[in-house]
Amino acid sequence: MRLLDVLRRLPAPVTAERLAAATEISRRQLYRDIATLRAGGVLIDGAAGYGYTLTEDPALPPQSFSRIEIEALMLGIGSLDALGDADLARAGRDAIARIIATLPDGQARQAMHTILRSWRPPDARADVKIDMDMVRRACWDETSLWISYRDLNERRTEREIWPLGLSYGPNALILLGLCQLRQDYRLFHVAQIGEARPGGTSFRPRRVELLRAYVAHRSG
Repeated sequence: MRLLDVLRRLPAPVTAERLAAATEISRRQLYRDIATLRAGGVLIDGAAGYGYTLTEDPALPPQSFSRIEIEALMLGIGSLDALGDADLARAGRDAIARIIATLPDGQARQAMHTILRSWRPPDARADVKIDMDMVRRACWDETSLWISYRDLNERRTEREIWPLGLSYGPNALILLGLCQLRQDYRLFHVAQIGEARPGGTSFRPRRVELLRAYVAHRSG
């Protein structure tokens, strides 16, 4: 989806080098992704060394959602504003704008006039001091983070963690990580992290395995 979005936005033909940079993947992976899209029926003209052009396929049906699906999408995106993560809320608005642009006129009007709204009282949410984009990227890329952490008893430690996922609660943002200091799972209040920087240690491809083990442990 990200590759298709870039192909739609950039002036054609788009070189492989520019596509790889825009989607943050290697050129070898880009060629594989283009082959996969073509195998799935997407019409992409061009070749390596020349550039690529996305040709919309008129045989594909227009994107369509039921009215309640549209309401659910808009409600979910609207609820992001309450999480205190401006980048995440902005990404949601950008995504829904692209979705609305692909809908038939009647459904696009329904999306602009939904009846459901998300609202909650303002939270006494502590400010987050660290770069959340860096934290999300570490989770996606499965690379470690070094964090300076102050626990609820005001004890300060510095440790390397393997970040596994983020949980947005009503009053707090929690980072689940495998702490290399304790060799165990830990839940970190993100507002209590004073500093975070890339650790450089890769734990790919263990994130899914570790998350499953954590869920199984909690369930047991």
